[in-house]
Amino acid sequence: MLTSLSLIFLSSLALGWLFSKLKIPALLGMILVGIILGPNILNLISPNLITISPDLRRMALVIILLRAGLALNINEIIKVGTSVLLLCFVPASFEIIGFILLGPTLMKISISEAALIGTIVAAVSPAVVVPKMLNLIERGYGINKSIPQMIMAAGSVDDVFVIVLFTIATGFVSNSTFSALQLAEIPVSIISGIALGIAVGIGLTIYFKKFHLRDSIKVIILLSICFLLLALEDFAKNILPFSGLLAIMTMGATLLFKYKVLANRLSQKFLKLWIAAEMLLFVLVGAIVDINYLKSAGINAIALILFASIFRMAGVWVSLIKSNLNFKEKFFCMIAYSPKATVQAAIGSIPLALGLSCGNIALTIAVLSIIITAPLGAFGIDYLYKKLLVGEAQQEV
Repeated sequence: MLTSLSLIFLSSLALGWLFSKLKIPALLGMILVGIILGPNILNLISPNLITISPDLRRMALVIILLRAGLALNINEIIKVGTSVLLLCFVPASFEIIGFILLGPTLMKISISEAALIGTIVAAVSPAVVVPKMLNLIERGYGINKSIPQMIMAAGSVDDVFVIVLFTIATGFVSNSTFSALQLAEIPVSIISGIALGIAVGIGLTIYFKKFHLRDSIKVIILLSICFLLLALEDFAKNILPFSGLLAIMTMGATLLFKYKVLANRLSQKFLKLWIAAEMLLFVLVGAIVDINYLKSAGINAIALILFASIFRMAGVWVSLIKSNLNFKEKFFCMIAYSPKATVQAAIGSIPLALGLSCGNIALTIAVLSIIITAPLGAFGIDYLYKKLLVGEAQQEV
């Protein structure tokens, strides 16, 4: 396993650097490293590492969501108004509708199977979006209208919304059963996740102010609590559903609100952790890619993803109609809210594992959505933000 980790880190650094020089998102190089080193080509990644890959990807997601929370100013989110709330639900709903309308024709699947695949693909990727938005905050772009903060906050709720819909759709396709109570899990998971995150954040603020600890120790405490929140989510799902990931981000945002000096210091610590976590996350995503599935997907699968992405962008536009954003800023949000990676890597193989007839198609489209939208979205953000958003220097003029 140690040899595998060495190959992953060194190859990711080399290819990531090369891609950056070519003005291509480094994460695409990391995904490519995973495909090449993975079991389908060179098979140089230890099977033990592949086995614990889901946990490692989840750890990486925890780090980036916690870092996002530590940079998420609640007051700035409130200023945005209803737009951030609409972004939580409308774009994903539009994208799922796109799959329902186009999937049966393009992929020869049923409407319910198209809806299931839509719930896999519809979630935006925090692993792609959050680092980009944090970079914009650090550079001062879009902060005059809280655009990066709005996209980060909405993206975390978007994931909760889509994952609950995926659970419902999976149950319907496998058992042809549906319960209205399952829909109630969406608001319950969101509200309870936010409430728990606030409570834990307040408790940590009191503790950190009372007891003097090194920042490195505080990072360990925060990570441990995050892992416990995820474990509690799994344990309590039949009692009181809540989103552990949303609780983690809210906890970080509460720390920023209550103890800004500490939050800023800890954010820098997590930035350093993210350097290694990012490589692990995207290499392991690439390692699960089955090239044989990709070869069999055909142009129809690619067309379906692209058409559904247009539906999603239309949903973003609708969400921002009443906002104070101008045309350029709305267009930037449409691009920034499109990358897929983390959720698709986590749940894309579940239908296949359950033995559903659409399992291979679902996994293929999930993987293709990562390969197509993650680099395009990341490249679009990097290339367009200076052209479409207002920077701090421009505000002062």
